[in-house]
Amino acid sequence: MPTVGGDLYFDGGYDHNILVNAFTCGVSQRDRLFRARAGGPGNPVIYVGARTGRDGIHGASLLASAAFDAGAAEKRPAVQVGDPFTEKLLLEACLELMGTEHIVAIQDMGAAGLTSSALEMAGRGEAGMLLELDRVPLREPGMTPYEILLSESQERMLLVVRQGSEAAVEAIFRRWDLEASVIGQVTEDGTFRARWRGREVCALPVAALTQAAPLYRRPAEEPARLEQLQHLDPAEVREPADLGDALLRLLESPNLCSREWVYRQYDQLVGGNTVVRPGGDAAVVRVDGTRRALALTVDCNSRYCHLDPYLGAVLAVVEAARNVVAVGARPLAVSDCLNYGNPERPDVMWEFQQGIAGIRDACVALGTPVVSGNVSFYNETEGHSIPPTPMIAMVGLLDDVEAHLTPWWKAEGDVIVLLGRTREELGGSEYLAVLHGLVRGAPPWIDLETEKRLQRLCLAAAAERLLRSAHDVAEGGLAVALAECSFGGEGLGARITVESGMRADALLFGESQSRMVVSLRRRHLGRLRDLARREDVPFTVLGEVRGASLVIGDMIDLPIEQARARWRRALAERLGG
Repeated sequence: MPTVGGDLYFDGGYDHNILVNAFTCGVSQRDRLFRARAGGPGNPVIYVGARTGRDGIHGASLLASAAFDAGAAEKRPAVQVGDPFTEKLLLEACLELMGTEHIVAIQDMGAAGLTSSALEMAGRGEAGMLLELDRVPLREPGMTPYEILLSESQERMLLVVRQGSEAAVEAIFRRWDLEASVIGQVTEDGTFRARWRGREVCALPVAALTQAAPLYRRPAEEPARLEQLQHLDPAEVREPADLGDALLRLLESPNLCSREWVYRQYDQLVGGNTVVRPGGDAAVVRVDGTRRALALTVDCNSRYCHLDPYLGAVLAVVEAARNVVAVGARPLAVSDCLNYGNPERPDVMWEFQQGIAGIRDACVALGTPVVSGNVSFYNETEGHSIPPTPMIAMVGLLDDVEAHLTPWWKAEGDVIVLLGRTREELGGSEYLAVLHGLVRGAPPWIDLETEKRLQRLCLAAAAERLLRSAHDVAEGGLAVALAECSFGGEGLGARITVESGMRADALLFGESQSRMVVSLRRRHLGRLRDLARREDVPFTVLGEVRGASLVIGDMIDLPIEQARARWRRALAERLGG
């Protein structure tokens, strides 16, 4: 499974509570989708995979449901121990089983282990379930029913199969050197029951822990600090005397420099279907056996979310969609990981509510449903909470993989065009943080209808094969985007002419939304202008691909190799590599 992309963001708010979110995408036959919905009274419940131990007990309730303090090291026994090789065997065995007609329901054992998987499957199927805990394979002696039910040992799945299929299921898992044990059955009384050594140790209504579980309405209150944080007087921000040096400092910023130090440690090509590797706007992976491809990206600017939790969440969604569009793909759907502090604090609960509202509004506008996700609360250590971090994973579809785009200039003489409008905005920018040490101001303004028109324009131009490259303008602004387009393998530079009545640092480093830098052959310029006029998207010819330097008016003149070298080595130097 190749590692084809990711996102990396640095902020002092993570110093005591580092986040790692992982997103995995798979492809399935539409008529062979399996669900975790138990059904059929009397159908056997089968435990498959690794044996159950004491690792991970209270992983969900202890680690994910409490803030860290000085005694956090004592919680380490609650961390699960993983075995990727056993996991691979389990996956292959399950896929082989899915080629049969034996499965009624299947679910992995994650947070809260056997308890959660059994109750959730029963709840979705409006059924009950009886488990015989004596039959659960154990790797540690003396485990109590409580420990068996709550263990979060990895590499385990729970199945409901058709009556009479038990021997066939066990034979498949035996071939993969895995255990398969019938540990219970589906019932029709709506109750979750567990027995151990001949006596009933648990009997709970399934609905009470699933559909009819308590609904929390926690106090939520906008923090007073926001008004002060969002205030920014541009007159107090001095423009740099050397704009070229300012651009180099931005390119060396941990949030803008090359991520090669990270992704070169992963296998990006295993399986042979990776078309666009890490380093672009989105990864592109061919769907095996077809002309189609998937585009994948993850995005979140937590500085924006710190300054405005609603707008920051909106911008996370639209940037993810814009990154997918930049490779020529149509955005399909979103998965999110909502990372917040302690929800018992009214200000954190308000941030959480605002983040959900922002994701909802952006996804409704763009037509991208949220099809899965996760919530991670209590990301707080000794009273210090992380910035609100609603990570957005976006998946898009290219009907023809050969039509994919990348950000890098392709040939001398190609015309460079800016699609979208630049506003005089500096709030929440990387420029303010790096050059002036300020995390202030309102994040960039966004109009979702304007964003939709830009994305439609780019997709239409890509479909007509008008574009040679495309790159969204995001953190660092226009100057950083132009530099990144120059950092491709050819080392081509650009000569840019800019005319603007605004201050130079806002023009070059402001992070106005709904913008895309594209390059194309001169003969296609008229057609692109027509498409832009049809969608009412501002259209500005910036210049052309030329030479080996990035020249922006009389403000910046940087040799590409010098800039690229500093951009590439910045992260490794900071990390001691």
